[in-house]
Amino acid sequence: MSTRRLTAALVLPLMLPLAACGADEGPAEAAARNPEAAPSAEPSPQSPESPEDFLDLAEKAMAGESGWTFSVTGREGLTLQGQQSAATYRATVRRGTEPGSLHSEGVSTSSKGTKKGEEIYVVDGTAYLKEDGAAWKHAPASDPEMENKTEDPVAVIEEFRTYAQAAGGGDVKLSKTDGTIELRVTGGEQKLTAVMDRAWAKKAVREFDPTAEQLRKAGVPVNKEQLTLSRLEEVLVLDAATYRITSHHFEFGILVPYAGGEDIAYEHDVREENRGTYDGRIELPAGLR
Repeated sequence: MSTRRLTAALVLPLMLPLAACGADEGPAEAAARNPEAAPSAEPSPQSPESPEDFLDLAEKAMAGESGWTFSVTGREGLTLQGQQSAATYRATVRRGTEPGSLHSEGVSTSSKGTKKGEEIYVVDGTAYLKEDGAAWKHAPASDPEMENKTEDPVAVIEEFRTYAQAAGGGDVKLSKTDGTIELRVTGGEQKLTAVMDRAWAKKAVREFDPTAEQLRKAGVPVNKEQLTLSRLEEVLVLDAATYRITSHHFEFGILVPYAGGEDIAYEHDVREENRGTYDGRIELPAGLR
C-alpha cells in the first residue's frame, strides 16, 4: 500500500479502547475533588513490606467507602514518517463499592476534531453502552468490546497483584517518596514475543488490539510475532498514610513493521486521578431497568 494511502488511513478517528469521557465537572464532582477531605482510613497495625502487603491495604482502604470518583485522561496515536494521527479522551468515572458498580460518561476527540460521546454503566455483571446518541446496547461485562470500553480504576489493584505474583520474584518495584507509595512496572524495548508471558504485556496487547484491527482494515499487515514493544511503564500511587489509590498511569509504545523498513509507531497513555469519595448510588436509567 502506498504511503499516501496509509496517511489517509492514519487520519481516520482511532478506535479508543477506553470509555471516552470527560464532560466538565459539576458541583458533585467539585465537592469530591480532594481525596484528603474525606475521613482518613485507619492504617493497618502490621508493618507492610512487600508490594502485595501494600496492595492488600489498598484493597481494604478503597472498600472502606461507598464509592469513588476518578478523572481519566488519555491519548493514543499513530506516527509514520513524521506524520501523526492522534485521539484524546477525558472521562469522569464513578465507581461504587458494595455492590460493585460503575458509571462513566464523557467524550473522545479525533485528530480531525470530531467529538464522540459515550456513556457506560456496569451493574450486576452487565455493561450498558451508549455511543454518540445511539440506542443503548448491553452485554456481559466480560465481553471483550465492553472490557475495552470500560475503565475501572479500582480493578488496577488486582492487576498489580497479578504482576507481583509473577514467576521469578514478581515484576513490581516498590518505592516510597513524599508521603506516597509507588508500585511500578517497566519494560524496555524488546520483541513483544519475548514478554508475552507477562500480564502487563498481555494488557498492552489488549489495549492495542482495536487499533491493530483498524490498521488491518486499512491494508496494513499486523502480525503479533513481528511487533516490538518500544517501552512500557505502569505506576500505581498510594497515599502513604491511608493506602488509598491516589493515581494510576499506564503508557506504552508498539512498533509495527511497514514497507521499506519503516515502522508505524503506536503510542498509548492513560492517567487516572482519584478525586475523592462518592456517596451517591449508581443506578441504571429508568429505561434500562
